[in-house]
Amino acid sequence: MITDKGTMVIRLSDSTPLHRDNFLTLVKSKFYDGITFHRVIFQFMVQAGDPATKKSSANSTSYTIPAEIRPGLYHKKGVIAAARMGDDVNPAKASSGSQFYLVQGRIFTDMSLDSVETFRLNGRKIPEAHRAVYKSIGGAPHLDQGYTVFGEVIKGTSVIDSIAAVPTTGRSAGDKPIDDIHIVRVRLIKRKS
Repeated sequence: MITDKGTMVIRLSDSTPLHRDNFLTLVKSKFYDGITFHRVIFQFMVQAGDPATKKSSANSTSYTIPAEIRPGLYHKKGVIAAARMGDDVNPAKASSGSQFYLVQGRIFTDMSLDSVETFRLNGRKIPEAHRAVYKSIGGAPHLDQGYTVFGEVIKGTSVIDSIAAVPTTGRSAGDKPIDDIHIVRVRLIKRKS
């Protein structure tokens, strides 16, 4: 994925075949080429995939994909996950057909992870292996088991940091970057292993 802020290599997960195949189809059709990151929140995530942000938007993606939430796929820094409508209108947690986010997140302590478990996860425990990752590279644990994670950046996570650092309109105005940050193009490369 080549962006205005640099290039990332993303490996898609075979554990989420519906999301993987949908993303591959969109990449092959050049759907993401020219789309902007329309929502950016520092120390949280950067979101793209809204066809309305593309100047020549003839593509419509008003479909959803059934959730493929897997216990081993969690919101550590660098993962790609599917955006979706909220639980109040989407109790099945179905994903957007095209919108995704890349997690920047932040680094947590045991105390802050305990707080996430109590106040954001309603007592659900974060596995020890995941806690270790959240304490070392960071992420967004409050999203775990609520959204489909379908891959991760394996090269170029600093690009997420660069995008997340841009000035935005702020929460009340949708966290849109002041200056557009584009996905220039997305291309498929052969998986090495």
